Amino acid sequence: MGGFFGAISKQDCVLDLFFGVDYHSHLGTRRGGMVVYDEKDGYQRQIHNIENTPFRTKFEKDLADFHGCSGIGCISDTDPQPLLVRSHLGMYAITTVGIINNAEELVEQYFSDHGHQFMAMSSGKINATELTAALINQKDNLVDGIRHAQELIRGSITILLLTHEGIIAARDRLGRLPVLIGKREDAHCVSFESFAYQKLGYEDDYELGPGEVVSLTAEGWETLAPAGKDMRICAFLWTYYGYPNSRYEGVNVEVMRCHNGEIMARDEAANGTLPDVDFVAGVPDSGVPHAIGYANNCHKTFARPFVKYTPTWPRSFMPDNQQVRNQVAKMKQIPVPELIEGKKLLFVDDSIVRGTQLRETVEFLYESGAKEVHMRSACPPIMYGCKYLNFSRSNSDLELLARATVQELEGDEGHNHLEEYADASTERGKCMLSTICRKLGFDSLGYQSLDGLLEAIGLDRDKVCTYCWTGKE
Repeated sequence: MGGFFGAISKQDCVLDLFFGVDYHSHLGTRRGGMVVYDEKDGYQRQIHNIENTPFRTKFEKDLADFHGCSGIGCISDTDPQPLLVRSHLGMYAITTVGIINNAEELVEQYFSDHGHQFMAMSSGKINATELTAALINQKDNLVDGIRHAQELIRGSITILLLTHEGIIAARDRLGRLPVLIGKREDAHCVSFESFAYQKLGYEDDYELGPGEVVSLTAEGWETLAPAGKDMRICAFLWTYYGYPNSRYEGVNVEVMRCHNGEIMARDEAANGTLPDVDFVAGVPDSGVPHAIGYANNCHKTFARPFVKYTPTWPRSFMPDNQQVRNQVAKMKQIPVPELIEGKKLLFVDDSIVRGTQLRETVEFLYESGAKEVHMRSACPPIMYGCKYLNFSRSNSDLELLARATVQELEGDEGHNHLEEYADASTERGKCMLSTICRKLGFDSLGYQSLDGLLEAIGLDRDKVCTYCWTGKE
């Protein structure tokens, strides 16, 4: 995924920028970057690897060298950024969040002559932010260039630019990610997460529409290109990677998750599939509010049978090596024996992607003395790897637990019936659930329905991206 923050003020903005970017650390684990502009000294930039060290720790020593009244920064799961660009459009800094699925095609079509070159990353791939800047520079001004880039890119791209005049922010063409503006008496800011600027004394001012481009100064903001009518905001903002305090399109994350759990329990009770358990629990951290809603609705006791030890490894997927990641995840799970031994437990997780760590969690619970372990996913079975953002990206859809199970049950023919497999009321759906239960050791398994998830979000369904569940754009 990735996150971003920008600030422009009548005073020095470095501390606002530093803390604003740091508050996006839950969105990425690879690179962090900041660039600040000062009228006298120009641009100052720093990029650090944050795979094993938090953003705050890496950048604290740089603060003394930064000074200026405007700046942008990012947390990135992919490219080193922000980048500094010099072109016929002037000098500017750029950071992006998104995926360019047709990067090689764009390079071949627009930059294949001998006058163009791109710096390759260690993987051999092109830096998506650099390619975005190259597409912007094909036009005569930044706004036309941004629109040009967003029209050509297959996937999504949200853009922040820093110039000597101010900040330009552009939400991706179909608004898959949020872009929010905060205001204070002497400053304005732009952010992915709303709580990031609220903690810095800013208040909500405006949320960009899909494809909208705005410019920010310390005094205010102005729309440079209007929003489009169509929106496909990512549903996983609410179910998984959004921070609990945040609000997107007017819908708070924590409130949605609790409501989502309530809907799951309500529908299970109506279908007669609600198990008799001693405790309802959430898989930490983002599964917890879904579980609270579930427990409240079915009048079961909410408990925490295990907690995560996070001071040294705040995120289990930070190490590059999968074996190390799995071991770290196992080491983080600290049981509360009094809430496990001889107990029937129901856990709610935000999602089930590959199921590797979930299998180890179930084994850990049974080894700790659990009598029964029931599992619920707060979203439907994931059938397709995301091609718009970095969530659930896979080399193959068959790496996804639901798709791998379908392949095991019916071979290639099964992939013609994915809609049935995703519906627990069908024979295929029941077969998939029982197979996963057997493989992972659950006593029962349930997934939130797509209708239930969309009810919890509360937006018009045609404004929400559900590609990873339905395969429909």
